[in-house]
Amino acid sequence: MSENRPEPPADLGIYSRVNLREGFDPADKIAIAASGAWVVFCILFLIFVGLGDGQTLGPLRFLILVLAVVLPVALVWIAAIALKSARVVQEESERLQASMDAMRQIYIAQAQMAATTMGPNVERKIDEIVKGQKRAEDVLTNFVTTRNVPEEPEATRPLPIREAPAPAPLAESQPALALATPEDAIGDPVSVEDMIVAMNFPETVDDVAGFAALRRALQDRSVSPMIQASQDILTLLSQDGIYMDDLSPDRARPEVWRKFTEGERGRAISGLGGIRDRSSLALTSTRMRQDSIFRDTAHHFLRTFDKTLSSVASNLSDSEIILMAETRTARAFMLLGRVAGMFD
Repeated sequence: MSENRPEPPADLGIYSRVNLREGFDPADKIAIAASGAWVVFCILFLIFVGLGDGQTLGPLRFLILVLAVVLPVALVWIAAIALKSARVVQEESERLQASMDAMRQIYIAQAQMAATTMGPNVERKIDEIVKGQKRAEDVLTNFVTTRNVPEEPEATRPLPIREAPAPAPLAESQPALALATPEDAIGDPVSVEDMIVAMNFPETVDDVAGFAALRRALQDRSVSPMIQASQDILTLLSQDGIYMDDLSPDRARPEVWRKFTEGERGRAISGLGGIRDRSSLALTSTRMRQDSIFRDTAHHFLRTFDKTLSSVASNLSDSEIILMAETRTARAFMLLGRVAGMFD
């Protein structure tokens, strides 16, 4: 029934809702009671005491009388208006907060729906890739088995009917297969500076130095798995509108990072969980629970980051660790590590 009541006129101000719908609120009642009590007190005072007959003040006695009566009443009503204003502002703040929470829930629901819709296609593609890798491994295994077949013992060989030329050794009759990686294809180990730049990825399409550092890092077999895993997880996070440039994590001290590379876990490295953005944490946590592809990709990234950082930590100075912690890859590790409970 309250929904059918007409809205108050706009020119009544912010108190129109209180005056027309709720009547007098407690602040109004207190102000009326205090004003009435003061006026009654002034009247009684004038009746029993009067203004006096002194000639020193003269006409100022009436001005003082008006101020003594009106000023306290005005102060009481100013206080009442201030209380009502504070209450109205608080109600509007609560309504705005409820609207923001509802919008956030709608956004999360849409993100979950999009992830669910995309999931089967991604899973099918990953299954095809896994099957292709398995077939390649089977072929390599067959090649190695063929090359390592031992010669048949002399006692089990059948006697030849006539003499024949001796067979050539197995190594000479079958050409060698170039399965090993050439030494010149491995490349030189990437420098610490290039690794840090690659972990942050190029800033723009015109970042020539960033692409060059990324190319050198991908040629280093000890660093490239982490870079590729970081690129995969950053792409999945961007689908939910989570970008590392928007995060401002608390900076951890270099010794905390060194404790992590030495194998410590839990509260000893809690300083690494410096991501405080509630929206990003909630979206990532929901995606981890409901999207198996995202969860597997995130765990693979955490493992490769741990392995790579542990292998190069001894070569990093404190200033280089600080620079590394500011990269997009490190921020993704902080976000996913906190969601996965690595710092609890």
